[in-house]
Amino acid sequence: MKPAAVNKKAYFNYEILETLEAGVALLGSEVKSVREGRISMKDSYADIQNGELFLFQCHISPYEQANRLNHDPLRPRKLLLHRREIKRLTGKVRERGLTLVPTKVFFSERGLVKVEIALAKGKKQYEKRAVIKERDQQREARAALKNARR
Repeated sequence: MKPAAVNKKAYFNYEILETLEAGVALLGSEVKSVREGRISMKDSYADIQNGELFLFQCHISPYEQANRLNHDPLRPRKLLLHRREIKRLTGKVRERGLTLVPTKVFFSERGLVKVEIALAKGKKQYEKRAVIKERDQQREARAALKNARR
């Protein structure tokens, strides 16, 4: 199953501790836009409010053919999880100061839109710099090997 969208920034800015899959309550025009790949999760996050889980700042572009029945691109969307899972997440977020970050949006085998939510801990600036340095070193090593074979 190919993801409709991936939040690459989440993997760079956060240390992913645990992931889980949640359904999303969407309108028809939103589902059609997601099928076209017109979704951006750049600054999106999940939050628990009144015992329910919501997805905020996830931009789903308006569907061209929906005209007046279209949706608000940045509206909060309800995430569907079992109550016990939400309570467990609430405890971890409050107790340890962790964050809920959406990492992927994809379609299930039955054609339903799902979101992969990660329980994450924010990286410090020096950790991000170390990741960039390591990536650059690996790129240089691959280039050196490629030139050595020629």
